[in-house]
Amino acid sequence: MDSVENPLDGTRISYRVFGEGSPGAPAVVLVHGTALTQAIWRGFGWVRELQASFKVITLDLRGHGRSDKPYDEDSYDQALFVGDVLSVMEATGVEKAHYIGYSLGGRVGFEIAYSHPGRLASLVTLGGSPRTGGQGIFDKTFFPGVIDTIVARGMQAFVDRWAEHLGHPLDNSTAVALLANDPKALAAYMRKTEDDPGVPTHALSTLPMPLLMVAGTEDHIRVRAAARMQSYRPQTPVRLLDGATHGRTPRHPDALPTIREWLSAQP
Repeated sequence: MDSVENPLDGTRISYRVFGEGSPGAPAVVLVHGTALTQAIWRGFGWVRELQASFKVITLDLRGHGRSDKPYDEDSYDQALFVGDVLSVMEATGVEKAHYIGYSLGGRVGFEIAYSHPGRLASLVTLGGSPRTGGQGIFDKTFFPGVIDTIVARGMQAFVDRWAEHLGHPLDNSTAVALLANDPKALAAYMRKTEDDPGVPTHALSTLPMPLLMVAGTEDHIRVRAAARMQSYRPQTPVRLLDGATHGRTPRHPDALPTIREWLSAQP
């Protein structure tokens, strides 16, 4: 595990590089969702499948995993998340990469596409959108009162309440990742993110890179976001994963094959 300092504010970001594929293989950056870590990409088989063809880079965004976890809400501005990813790309010698982002990772991907379009060869969002969704979005994504639960009762209560809300236990990999979070840092991130205005609508039609949006059919918020995206940018393909909720999209059996096939068609 390596780390690099984001020069914008000195936050240390943890990352890993897997394989080089064939000589000169293109790079793909995998970025996790809220309260998870880069470990999900190995746990769900993404690294194993992609590293034969790509230089695979994973990282922990600030407030997550082995990266620094500031408690100041302003430390979770989208520009700083963008800096986390670009710092890792610089450290690994990658000028331009394919990007796959789940949930929060998808939101960060849209921000990079908007502010640094030349750094992305393509953008894939898995349960992601150009804006977070405003006040109450984490209540809708997880369960009502989620931030207050995290602050007052910690991560075990978060895991228990979310499983109860879903009606089934979380898979072990996800539960382990969630329990490793720092409650204060996670709450600070969530509060700041609910104020995120998102990528300006007028900019979405001008994004120059190929873009694919993937969402579960039961992830209604992101399905609607994908439909809105097509109204701004009609050429954007959308792939729906049958029966998948937001939390299950990265391990849906069709998710990786769908994205791998799409990536193989990109220049």
